[in-house]
Amino acid sequence: AGEIFKDIPQINLAAGVDLFQGDILLPKNQRNALRNETYRWKFPIPYILGDDLDLNAKGVILQAFEMFRLKSCIDFKPYEGEKTYIFFSKQDGCWSMVGDLQTGQNLSIGSGCDYRAIVEHEILHALGFYHEQSRMDRDDYVNIWWNEIIPGKEHNFAKYDDSYITDLNTPYDYESLMHYEPLSFNKNASVPTITAKIPAFDDIIGQRLDLSAIDLERLNRMYNCTSTHTFLDQCSFELENICGMIQGTNHDQDWVHQQGSLMGQEDHTLSGRCRDAGYFMYFNTSSGQADQVAILESRILYPKRTQQCLQFFYRTTGSPSDKLIIWLKEDDGTGNIRKMRKIQTFQADSDSNWKIAHVTLNVQKKFRYLFQGLKGNPSSSLGGIAIDDVALTEMPCPTAVWVIRNFSKILENSSISVIESPRFYSPEGYGFGISLFPNYQSTGYARVAFHLCSGENDAVLEWPALHRQATLTVLDQDPDVLTRMSSSKSFTTSKDHVNSANGSIWDKPSIAGRFDESCNCYRSVSWGWNNFISHSQMRRRSFLKNDDLIIFAEFNDIIHLNNTEVPVGPVQSALTEGLVLERQKRAAQAMEPVQDRLPDLPDPCDPNPCQNDGICVNVKGKASCRCPSGQAFFFTGERCQSRQVHGNILGMLIGGIAGTIVLTIVLISMMARR
Repeated sequence: AGEIFKDIPQINLAAGVDLFQGDILLPKNQRNALRNETYRWKFPIPYILGDDLDLNAKGVILQAFEMFRLKSCIDFKPYEGEKTYIFFSKQDGCWSMVGDLQTGQNLSIGSGCDYRAIVEHEILHALGFYHEQSRMDRDDYVNIWWNEIIPGKEHNFAKYDDSYITDLNTPYDYESLMHYEPLSFNKNASVPTITAKIPAFDDIIGQRLDLSAIDLERLNRMYNCTSTHTFLDQCSFELENICGMIQGTNHDQDWVHQQGSLMGQEDHTLSGRCRDAGYFMYFNTSSGQADQVAILESRILYPKRTQQCLQFFYRTTGSPSDKLIIWLKEDDGTGNIRKMRKIQTFQADSDSNWKIAHVTLNVQKKFRYLFQGLKGNPSSSLGGIAIDDVALTEMPCPTAVWVIRNFSKILENSSISVIESPRFYSPEGYGFGISLFPNYQSTGYARVAFHLCSGENDAVLEWPALHRQATLTVLDQDPDVLTRMSSSKSFTTSKDHVNSANGSIWDKPSIAGRFDESCNCYRSVSWGWNNFISHSQMRRRSFLKNDDLIIFAEFNDIIHLNNTEVPVGPVQSALTEGLVLERQKRAAQAMEPVQDRLPDLPDPCDPNPCQNDGICVNVKGKASCRCPSGQAFFFTGERCQSRQVHGNILGMLIGGIAGTIVLTIVLISMMARR
């Protein structure tokens, strides 16, 4: 069971949608959405998820939001009555408007559009971007085969001059998420309408993995992004400053900035690309005394969320009793970072391969994270502990991580039709697994699918397991987490997913599945994608670093997204919005409501009618003077025209005069007696 991933032009053609450039709904007289700054959004962007959206689409849209938060300064928030917003709905096809139209606008995620890459593509349109191949200089880089285009669809391949579309001073990007694929709007099934002038890029244009590095550069230039929302730190240790990390002070030895060279000492960052190159951090455990330690501390970090995920690669080549321990050093409440908390311990083993690790942190104040290497038995060690390609984000760590080693050899072995993962458990307690078909039906694609497994919690769980979103991700192991282009796809379990006996494949696996001795469990029918990722994509990017294929999997209940639509309020000006809020506030306090002021009414305080530096205040459309007061005098009257003396000053004057008179009488009396 499964489906073939289709691209936007195919989806929209099948839906009968004929729009500007294929998927842009362009209002009359709109131009220059890239150049005109009035079309730029203010962040966070309000959004509404329409209830006509498929449940899976809602979950995928939220995933796309998280990718923008990770890689840019773009942010989103639920709609709360703002004048401008994006309304995500399920209409025919996948399409968007371009730029912020200042009135609220629609973005369609129709049937077949609920993939993260497609949603990101449409959001990029909403942010102000057009298609890559519509640049003025596109003929320098691609060929358009006009005779192969479906008659009447030629307008989708028009190009536009610099007054309409700007490249933001970036090169032509074959890898852009905004580029058409070769077979877009083609009338002959296997004949392309667009090809690259450098043939090696024919398999790259139209990629639907994730935003490319140049996509991100343009996005960050357009919106002047200098930071992101959920990215905290990363280091591949290629530079001598080791990303601002420091050696701990209370320890016996140091981590060494080691260059990859000898067999068994290869760097992870450049693995498979350059021999005798690249750097990592290394703690030698083959000499010295047992229980000696080396500590490597990160720079000070400032979290915005309450949960973080530390991802890194490590290898152990020393004694099986060596340990790698992850610590947190937190703010103790006085501003000093000294409060220690042990998070997780990794025990060395006989596997000398690079391994991926994920550690969940829950920090709310400024902190450092620490790597502690602990020597076990130096006499039985021939190596040590190495760490590389560290990344820290404020996103959840993956629930399931499946590493398939020597994947190239598996591809070469035609007798291997399917590989099944160990059993994992979801946060709710459901057992599940991943099925991988390395060369599905000899198509040049790997099929990746999801299935349930029987487990220890089945007696108390809800069956069938409906309204759960399964997300599978084949990891691009690029050391820079911001430029990774992993392949990720999701579906949501439905009562419509049935097996040959017309029963739900999401029922209890012991009922609907088959027994598998490898996990001592029952596995259900798998559901996934026949063309999840191509072999050429795997080899071109860092999907097979060290010949390891890494797959993440999630299985989460998203029933809470069933009812997300909120009514759109009437659009009001900033002035009337303020008046309405004030009126509501006064009504709640049983006060006289304030009268609405229209923008065209004259201002009674212009010119200022108040005298003696009085301040004029508009009260119900009339001028009211707030009169100044000094230490000795104050002003009164409708126009602050009368000056009066403060009572305490007048009392002091009267008292002083009276005292002077009395003193004069006393002195005269004394002189008369003499």
